[in-house]
Formats: sequence, structure tokens, C-alpha cells
Amino acid sequence: MMNGKTIAFLVAPEGVEQVELTEPWKAVKQAGGTPVLVSTAAGHVRGFNHLDKADTFAVDDTVDNADPAAFDGLILPGGVANPDFLRMVPQAVRFAGAFFEQGKPVAAICHAPWTLVEADVVRGRTLTSWPSLRTDLRNAGATWVDREVVVCTNGPNMLVTSRKPDDLKAFCQAATDAFAA
Repeated sequence: MMNGKTIAFLVAPEGVEQVELTEPWKAVKQAGGTPVLVSTAAGHVRGFNHLDKADTFAVDDTVDNADPAAFDGLILPGGVANPDFLRMVPQAVRFAGAFFEQGKPVAAICHAPWTLVEADVVRGRTLTSWPSLRTDLRNAGATWVDREVVVCTNGPNMLVTSRKPDDLKAFCQAATDAFAA
């Protein structure tokens, strides 16, 4: 169980794949943890169902104010636009990178590893992602595999990755296990 654990969910103001935000959010809450929505701007973020606009979600904190030391782990939901936006915001990249520096677990699904490539934290790690990121991850020094979920402990922290929404059940279980450890 994750009782007393607080998990940051880092997303851009638009473009997050909604189910990759909401399912892990529910899993963290069901495991007894506290999810916190962190973004690059205050207000609300817009979820997407692939390319279609979906719901909005209230931002709890911004990367300018949030302290990675206050969290026990990080979840990076995917969506194509979400991590592409995040990797262009230095504060968001530093926020994600801090979890690796502090040895805290990180879980990333679908296109989310793009933010980790920008943070230069995938070198020597084994992970999975949406298949189109394979070359980017390899070029950044990672070993890419095509599996439902990968838990990599070869580094300063535990890194959990999955490929797509169809992998969410395994992703949520592996992520909550990593945060509870």
C-alpha cells in the first residue's frame, strides 16, 4: 500500500492522453496514495482522447513552485503533444530529472519518455514506449524493448514504462508497486 505517499503527475496544459492520466490517478488513490497534478501553468489542463478534446482537470501546482523533494514518485502520462510540449520547457525537464537525481521512482507511458530523453536520464536504462520513440530512446543511450511493461532498476531509481493505453492495467500495477516499495 502507498499510505502517506504523494505522487506527482506532470502534464502539459494540453495534449495529455486522458486515460493515461485518469487510470494511474485512480490506481494511486486506490492504493492509498495522494496524486498531485503538476503542470507548466496554473489553472486547468485539457485531456485528449487521441486527437479529440476531452475533459479538463484542475492543476494542483506548477513546475515553477512544486518541489520534487516533496513527492515520493512521478508519473508521466503520454499523448503525443503532452511530452513534446514538456520537453521544450526547461523547468519541466528539470522537475522530471530531479526524481532521478533523488533516487525516486518514475513511471512513464506511451510518448512520455520524450521528456526523459530531454532530461538525459535514459542512458543505460531499459524501457519501452510507443514504438515511434524507439530510435529516439536508442539514440539517447537506452535499450528499447517491445513489452507491455518494463521495470528497470539499472540506475539511480526504479523506472517503470509501458507502450500504450492497452497496457494500463500492467502499468498501473507496476507503478503502484514501485511507489509502495
